[in-house]
Amino acid sequence: MNATQYATAAACGECVEVTGPTGKVTVRIVDKCPDCANKQLDLSKEAFAKIAAVSAGRVNVDWQVVACNVTGPVSYFYKDGSSQYWTAIQVRNSRLPITKLEVQRAGSYAEVARADYNYFVDDKGAGTGPVKVRITASDGQTLEDTLPPVQASTAAPGAAQFH
Repeated sequence: MNATQYATAAACGECVEVTGPTGKVTVRIVDKCPDCANKQLDLSKEAFAKIAAVSAGRVNVDWQVVACNVTGPVSYFYKDGSSQYWTAIQVRNSRLPITKLEVQRAGSYAEVARADYNYFVDDKGAGTGPVKVRITASDGQTLEDTLPPVQASTAAPGAAQFH
């Protein structure tokens, strides 16, 4: 997605339905396109082929944010290098874009900053033991989960999915 609408990874993980000259396709936003102008998308070759002839190169499209077609609960991934002292968590398999991730400390939740590479990074770390998180979707829904203790390059399933 173009840098403006990517908004420092705020759009990362959302799905968009793209309508082109010959069809429609739904794709998940996974990266920023630094060379794209505002409102432009850079599609994979496979996705582009569903909306126009690949030989066309660039075409005018319309697109809108839609709920992702996923099954199962959200999941979480501890980034390589994560530890009790520095923790980076990515939310995966979400039906809706995530706007906020919070970690519980001493009975209250504290918001964790989102990096432009789509991880929520806690420079102080999540500490030892299980990690209680609360995530907020773009429509305001929240989910709370208890993750296992931080272990680099590890995935953890959540308990539910957004409606």
